[in-house]
Amino acid sequence: MNMITEGVITERGRWKTIWRIYKYDSEEKFRAGEVSEILEFEGNILLNEGINQLWTLACGGSGTNYGSANARIGVGDGTTEESATQTGLQGTNKAFAGMDTGYPTYGSGQKAVWRATFGGTVANFDWNEITVVNAADDTGQNLNRKVQSMGTKAPGSVWTAELTITLS
Repeated sequence: MNMITEGVITERGRWKTIWRIYKYDSEEKFRAGEVSEILEFEGNILLNEGINQLWTLACGGSGTNYGSANARIGVGDGTTEESATQTGLQGTNKAFAGMDTGYPTYGSGQKAVWRATFGGTVANFDWNEITVVNAADDTGQNLNRKVQSMGTKAPGSVWTAELTITLS
């Protein structure tokens, strides 16, 4: 959208993120689709390395994309405030999960959706930070980072993390 104010044109775009954490008390409840809690929160900060990678890919350059073969959602116990210059999760405990089948989705609705499931034996610690990265861990280019208390994942529980990014 262009806005003209006293002869000056300003451009506006909108980047909206919604994170959802679907919590299941056990593997059995996960398989049955019995969600015990859905945590939803907005916002995150784009990291410089992720912005640069997006522009490289958008302009036809080579590099690793954020598609199903490469993307991971990472969670950690770090509480350091988000900063665009960070290059990954900041905590001591970290875990990464590949995309669920069919994710990410993109190409309609002006949005992309990433989703990954953390089974009963992984990521059993305080979830305080979350990211999408284009590698098996945060050594790739992290697209974003959000600091948010999401709870403590207990052994045996299954949590699914989902990020929706909408551009308009």
